[in-house]
Amino acid sequence: MKFGVISDIHGNKVALDAVLGDMPPVDGLLCAGDVVGYGPSPAECVDVLLERDVPTVMGNHDRAVARDTGFNFNEMAQAGVAYSRDHLENRHIEWLGHLPDERRECDGYVKIVHGHPGDPDHYTRPHEFAPNLLRGEAVLILGHTHVQHTAEFPEGVVMNPGSVGQPRDGDPRAAYSVLDMETGEVEERRVEYDIEQVQQAIREAGLPERLATRLAVGE
Repeated sequence: MKFGVISDIHGNKVALDAVLGDMPPVDGLLCAGDVVGYGPSPAECVDVLLERDVPTVMGNHDRAVARDTGFNFNEMAQAGVAYSRDHLENRHIEWLGHLPDERRECDGYVKIVHGHPGDPDHYTRPHEFAPNLLRGEAVLILGHTHVQHTAEFPEGVVMNPGSVGQPRDGDPRAAYSVLDMETGEVEERRVEYDIEQVQQAIREAGLPERLATRLAVGE
């Protein structure tokens, strides 16, 4: 079996559509959180995951939107949270609010968290990827940093598919990965999307200008 692995969509439906259109045939999707926040299309992104019944964990922006909590958010992030809350239906917010911090899939073969196995809000940077993050699973999926990275160890694989909607690794293309369950191999993939369309939507929504400009440079 193969799975498409996504994370940090952040209300960017144009990028999500590009990822799904580029993705090779897979048996399902897995999502490491932050479906909403920052971007102009939170409801549309939640609907995609709902329609596909995608196993998803709760990101810090998802939590902030659903539970009206902050995560030391700056003004830009707070604006994205407020916008998302105002443009989601109750059913969307209810779904976000019931997402777990951790999921085990494929009979425990895969574990998904947003930030770190011990702290969902910790930014686990690529240099922190280590075998001691694995706690019995063969594949650990992380998100949160918006940086695509995979590390293979004798104990298993630690991976971050990168961000669909707001990459921060210097590559503005939407990021995702494909996980081969039989071999444990991870294929990191990038796809171009219409960034200018999203920038225009961000500006029309009255969101901070920085949320638009950063998309073009991947930071």
